[in-house]
Amino acid sequence: MKIAAKTDVGKVRESNQDAYATGELPEGVAWAVVCDGMGGVAGGNIAATTAVKVISERITSAYRTSMRGRSIKNLLVSAINAANISVYDIAQANSSFAGMGTTVVCAIVTEHMAYIAHAGDSRAYMLTNGELIQLTRDHSMVQDMVETGKITQSEAKRHPHKNIITRALGVHPEVRVDFFEQAMADDGILLLCTDGLTNFVESEEICALSKGTYYEFAERLVSRALDNGGGDNVTAVTLAY
Repeated sequence: MKIAAKTDVGKVRESNQDAYATGELPEGVAWAVVCDGMGGVAGGNIAATTAVKVISERITSAYRTSMRGRSIKNLLVSAINAANISVYDIAQANSSFAGMGTTVVCAIVTEHMAYIAHAGDSRAYMLTNGELIQLTRDHSMVQDMVETGKITQSEAKRHPHKNIITRALGVHPEVRVDFFEQAMADDGILLLCTDGLTNFVESEEICALSKGTYYEFAERLVSRALDNGGGDNVTAVTLAY
């Protein structure tokens, strides 16, 4: 597996509250986790880094060779639940961290299959044959409004409450996690990213930027987000065969 990643504080924020980790497992399996913290500078940083650390440790310690889909689902969901508890306990123990939390999107990629779990509005995409497909559904207020017909998808991009999410790690003692499996072609690229990318780079631009050296793809995406305003922390992780 080929893994590339890039994160940047952006042009507006004082600190980078995004966090990510990637790695490889036996039999050519790869994994990645991306988090976008919230709840003030200190709280957001702690929430995201704590979640990434817990999930990474769970994946690397619990993964076994030749795991099937159901076992991988249990692994990812239990890892996210463990991270939720860790972030929640920190917030409860210190009043200055009240309300902190983090989004999460994580994946394990085996031969021709990507297993993805997420909560919040950090996203997973599959890029194949020049077509970009959003795999995750945002857990956000504006997404709910789009699905109920109250606003259009284009209106959602400019909505004043577009950053309000309906699920996050660390906010409540329990968190609902979405999980799914996605077939991955030999030429496919799995992209995990925070909203600092998707709010500033259109799908057409992402497709266009995929042309070129693979290991510079994530860097090109982040650079374009900065060129287009860079109004948030931005993180992109790509995985390919």
